[in-house]
Amino acid sequence: MEAWLGLMSGTSMDGIDAVLVSFRDRSVQIHATHSLNYPDELRQRLIHASQNQASPDEIGELSTLTGQLFSQAASRAISCSGLAPDRIRAIGSHGQTIRHQPSGSAPFSFQIGNPAIIAEATGITTVGDFRSRDMAAGGQGAPLVPAFHKAFFGSESESRCILNLGGIANITWIPAQGTGVVTGFDTGPANALMDAWCLDQTGRPYDADGHWALEGNVDQALLDDMLSDAYFKRTPPKSTGKEKFNLGWVKTMIARHPELKPEDIQRTLLELTAVTIADQMPETGVGTVYACGGGTRNPELMRTLARTLAPARLAETSELGLDPQWVEPVAFAWLAKQAMEGKPGNLPEVTGANGPRVLGAIYPA
Repeated sequence: MEAWLGLMSGTSMDGIDAVLVSFRDRSVQIHATHSLNYPDELRQRLIHASQNQASPDEIGELSTLTGQLFSQAASRAISCSGLAPDRIRAIGSHGQTIRHQPSGSAPFSFQIGNPAIIAEATGITTVGDFRSRDMAAGGQGAPLVPAFHKAFFGSESESRCILNLGGIANITWIPAQGTGVVTGFDTGPANALMDAWCLDQTGRPYDADGHWALEGNVDQALLDDMLSDAYFKRTPPKSTGKEKFNLGWVKTMIARHPELKPEDIQRTLLELTAVTIADQMPETGVGTVYACGGGTRNPELMRTLARTLAPARLAETSELGLDPQWVEPVAFAWLAKQAMEGKPGNLPEVTGANGPRVLGAIYPA
């Protein structure tokens, strides 16, 4: 049996998820998982770096520190699995995104968490820097998980939508085989704005279970202002990040509504996430939306999504055999497998790239 290890830290910048898996046909066997939270000080430094508040020296140090933590997460997952390291073909590390700028005259996507450190510390070939090749080929470099969604969640008979609720939300529309083209894109914020506003107003990094949002009410005027942002009307391919949807964006929007209570703003941000996802769903054929990512652990967000997505049914990817928390790290284990086998990892119809490309830079053991 050949095993692969995936490492993921998303736009929420809360920590690292590691998963050790093997693949057979269209099934995934998980051997071990491990989650490692970022220390508070490091998380704050990463947030500042993502806001262009870091020197080259700071960026370099952060890349080393996060690379060390990615290595720790990988090693702990391996230790929990009981598998010998020589059974693991490669590690796929997404790294930590610092800036994602897919538009303009010089587009780029910048992830830190030096893969060479991971390869050196674990003694296992490591694949990183997955986004650059797609962007060099004219693509957005994101989202990359739809190729994995297609490979493992596609159905002969049922059209499916996979919804990832990280800091940013993205959807993958997978028509029943032979009935259309797979599409996928970032819809906008999922947890990013709610987390940012909660931290700013309460000092808590996130609104546990949506309890604070439940204390407030949706303000329709503020919601309408937020929905007027041009990103939500832009046609795919498109991708975004906290470079756009951040605390500054929230404060610009609420400046015209100074009378609102903080909890009303939080509830409106939650509604914004749900409405922008529902509004950008395919117009026909959506029977079930299968959600994954950290947002699935927010009951109020899930209840609101169920309402806005109706008559489509909202479920979780566990119904398809994969726990919502582990979908993204498993996807990067699979992308490492694709790279090692010389197979494409992108979907040009999703990212806008000029064609299929093998993704990732390989750091041999």
